[in-house]
Amino acid sequence: MVGGCVAALLATAAGTAYAVENLPPEQPLVKDLQSGGKACATGDDTPYVAAPPRLSAVLYDPEEDNQPSEFSPVSGEFEAWWTDAAGVEQRRAYTTITLGSGSRQYWTMPNDIPANTVVSWHVRTNDGQAASAWSDEGDGSVCSFVYDDVNPEKATITSPEYPEPKDVYWVDGVGVYGHFTMDSPSDDVVSYTYGFLGGPYGTVSAERPGAAVTIAYLPLSSGPTSLTVHAIDRSGRSSGESHYDFNVKAGRAPVARWKLDDPAGSRSAAAETGSAARAGTGVTFGGPAPAGTTNTATVGLDGSGHAFLTPDAPATDTRKTFAVSAWVRPAETDRNMTVASQDADGAPGFSLGLRRQGSGPAWSFAIGGARVSGGAPEAGEWTHLLGLYDAETGKARLYVNSQETGTATDATPAQAAGAFQIGRARGAAGYRDRWHGDIGDVQVHDRVVVPNEVAALAYRKPKLLGHWSLENATGGVSPEQAGGAPLRLGTGASIYRGSDNSCIPDIDPDCTYVPPALVGDGHLRLDGENGYAAADGPVVDTGDSFTLGVVVRLADAEPAHPMTVLSQAGEHTDAFKVRYEPSTHTWQLVVPEKDEAGAAEKVVSEIVGADGGEGQGHRLAVVYDDAADAIKLYVDGYTNAQATGSLANGRHSTGALQIGRAKAGDGWGEYLHGDVDEVQAYSGALRDRDVLGLGWGTNP
Repeated sequence: MVGGCVAALLATAAGTAYAVENLPPEQPLVKDLQSGGKACATGDDTPYVAAPPRLSAVLYDPEEDNQPSEFSPVSGEFEAWWTDAAGVEQRRAYTTITLGSGSRQYWTMPNDIPANTVVSWHVRTNDGQAASAWSDEGDGSVCSFVYDDVNPEKATITSPEYPEPKDVYWVDGVGVYGHFTMDSPSDDVVSYTYGFLGGPYGTVSAERPGAAVTIAYLPLSSGPTSLTVHAIDRSGRSSGESHYDFNVKAGRAPVARWKLDDPAGSRSAAAETGSAARAGTGVTFGGPAPAGTTNTATVGLDGSGHAFLTPDAPATDTRKTFAVSAWVRPAETDRNMTVASQDADGAPGFSLGLRRQGSGPAWSFAIGGARVSGGAPEAGEWTHLLGLYDAETGKARLYVNSQETGTATDATPAQAAGAFQIGRARGAAGYRDRWHGDIGDVQVHDRVVVPNEVAALAYRKPKLLGHWSLENATGGVSPEQAGGAPLRLGTGASIYRGSDNSCIPDIDPDCTYVPPALVGDGHLRLDGENGYAAADGPVVDTGDSFTLGVVVRLADAEPAHPMTVLSQAGEHTDAFKVRYEPSTHTWQLVVPEKDEAGAAEKVVSEIVGADGGEGQGHRLAVVYDDAADAIKLYVDGYTNAQATGSLANGRHSTGALQIGRAKAGDGWGEYLHGDVDEVQAYSGALRDRDVLGLGWGTNP
């Protein structure tokens, strides 16, 4: 019949509509249910919550046949129940608002639910015409929670290594692990949050509720410090703060040390700590020491079978934490060579030295079958090495010139009760890998040598080569502060003298205000056309570590071309230059890779607006660290990743230090238009904190 057909199918100009039966909504899935943001669970896994929770469920209504775009509105019917103190079951119910299928629906539990009682709940979906099965029917599960309304008790803290000052006032020490145990009288504590003064901070979980936990802490600096702890129960409630104070001594001295500065002709090395080391005939005392260190002499080993020193006794227990360090200068790098080792059965228990690899030579620390390698040894170049085995973490680490090198490696050392060796390592058929070169100041510690201490051991104090304050000039020559080589001023360069503060316009209207100099009483003024100042020759050895500092103020707000403030040239191009590049609004450190016109350049930079002749200018510094193979540009005492780059081998330059211009073909260019002051030059790389002192009229 026509009427029956219309009931089943309606055809219109706009399309086709279908009349279908309603399908019941889907049973909520346990994976879509939460109690206060915690997954649905019951029994032993019942979650604890710190407040009456908001229950939630994702509810679905199936798409009706042939209507994939249909919006399916659904609501949720929640039920919760528990047994009260009198043994009577209590129930609550709630129906949510109507939302689209697939939405998460919520019910915030009323405040009258009891604490410390298991509350169970389930939910079903209603589409206005039918309801689904409850979420706990069939393969589903009931959800439960317990509302905990009491904070846990404060934690107690104890440490056998670092007792509080009332027990022992000062305790060893930097580089010695302490173990801190945290406990709480509350039996529902599952974790502890902690924080040491200055870090680290963290959270540690208990093996079971109510169990105590112990953490390890390595002091990195000496002095009073503290630990704060909060106990956290299974509901997430926190206890009050527990506070534990303790005092850390400075790191204890090495257990063995041979400075190796004995007089020429000695046949043994005196020990500052430990036993004297007898020397083989291939050892020569009285050798040169690395510049900038406290060492006064070293020993030279000729690489022969007689090139060794040994105290004929062990220096450390290799199964416990230890560190071994030395200053070294290899005479060659094309074979394996040992700086220090300790004998085991037919092998070294550990070895520190140089290892030839397929990719080239590398520094190496080996222990317990593990090896850490890195760095690039160079013949004739001084390097500070430190190998560390940390028994607490089981890691072996290698430091080269204070920088951790390679990847820390898991190690399981065996006992090595044999003699400590300098310059050789034990092999199955005798000693091998003998050192050819110089060694100084060998130290062995029975603790972790922390990074600041590693830096101090490897520190080489830079030497001031020149400081030109540019306060005055006589006959076109501006002196160096200590009477060294002066700077000679070219045409277009002059010394500007600032006010002596005797003229104050507010008091004397007839006087003319004279702006102060950049630093001190005067500075160098350059005209941007042919003005410059130059030394008589190279000031820094650009093939080795060096530092240069300068204060500069650009005269233009929008410079028309690049302008160089510092440079030192080779035969065909600059070894380096520091310039302002107006197209990118940056100060740049530019280092050509070859001494060739048009050579590729390494460039690091920092964005800085041009001064326009106003303000106090900027304090710039360039640092080349040959040991770290790094170049850095500092602006006003600071650097960053964009102003730092790698430079494996600096090129020696023969040209004079230039102020205000750079090499340009066979002549000069990039003349600076602006003011320059406080030029300082050092052999060696200044540390970050020392660079901060450049440009203030005194040496850092």
